Amino acid sequence: MQERPLGDPMARVARSRHEFGEHGGVNLSIETSATFTVMEAGKMPAIFEGREGPGGGCFLYGRHFNPTVMVLARHLAALEATESAYCTASGMAAISGSLLHACSHGDHIVAGQALYGGTWALLHDFLPRKAGIETTFVDLSDLASVEAAFSARTRVLYCETVSNPTLRVANLPALADIAHRHGALLIVDNTFAPLSISPSRHGADVVIHSLTKFINGASDIVAGCVCASGAFIDGMYDLHLGSLMLLGPTMDPRSAYEVATRFPNLGLRMQEHARRASSCAERLTALGAAVIYPGLPSHPDYVLHRELANAGYGAGGLLAVDLGSAERANRFMEHLQNIEDFGYMAVSLGFSDTLMSASASSTSSELDELALTRAGISPGLVRLSIGYTGLLEDRLEQLERGWRAATG
Repeated sequence: MQERPLGDPMARVARSRHEFGEHGGVNLSIETSATFTVMEAGKMPAIFEGREGPGGGCFLYGRHFNPTVMVLARHLAALEATESAYCTASGMAAISGSLLHACSHGDHIVAGQALYGGTWALLHDFLPRKAGIETTFVDLSDLASVEAAFSARTRVLYCETVSNPTLRVANLPALADIAHRHGALLIVDNTFAPLSISPSRHGADVVIHSLTKFINGASDIVAGCVCASGAFIDGMYDLHLGSLMLLGPTMDPRSAYEVATRFPNLGLRMQEHARRASSCAERLTALGAAVIYPGLPSHPDYVLHRELANAGYGAGGLLAVDLGSAERANRFMEHLQNIEDFGYMAVSLGFSDTLMSASASSTSSELDELALTRAGISPGLVRLSIGYTGLLEDRLEQLERGWRAATG
């Protein structure tokens, strides 16, 4: 990859990659130990009391810290330009752990109304019932409504950089300003926009990823991360009140190794995902389809995305198209998978091949009918995570035939 300025996310990652394997190998070693020894008995209480820790080479137990997982965390902090990071066993663990750390019983969250279904269920159902934490869902593009939703109990403004599956772009600087004026944290799920947008550089306090998706890139590992200040991360693994330490969503070091070794090609992958998604969006638009893609001038957040985006990574690898009905959406996906071999009907995203799903009946199915309507998720909306296999022109022709078969 060509040299990039240090403000570029991949340049920061390259500068963070300075470890060697145990015997001088060019890849990091996998430390599989669940527990770690000390040379002096007095070290153990010092570690338990927090007076010594991984920063000084003192490890305790795999649920607390693991050297291999810490290497990955360092790369993720570099990627998102944050002081620190913590790796988790899933993206939902990162989301729930962050919110439970930031909020206590009786606190309040303001969140975007278009969210991943699992996040919506966590905020709408689980946290109020199990933890006494309430959420108000708002249209994040209406900044006056966002401001009005705050109360004295609000501790977090939660959003996705690019919303799932409607692909609206959050006005991060404006949202950060609102949150901080009210003494709240801006927590951002950046799963849809790795490299293309760096939320911390626009005021976000905490940045979350489902590493399962683009960052890992192979749809073979479930993992997540939290990128934030050192104080926030330290609090999450506190022995008495740490939400991740005590709930235990530990990342396996073998998974950390796999994700870390794929990091160097993340920039190349994201550039190609975006290049092909842009071409697919343009081809469908030319056919008269109702396409949602932040890189199209017709997108309501086109200008905002260009203002927030890091140069060189495009507008992301996801697009959505509204077929108008669930029947046409299903016909579209079935033709593309079963006739054209264009991609797969499957949830998730960031895979080398294209993945397609009708969000209202899959990844957004936790939302009730009113919530789906408010979020703008129609039964005919198909989300496509565009892969990079095959010749692009062949893929565009397959996509066009699929569209014509579904709508003709």
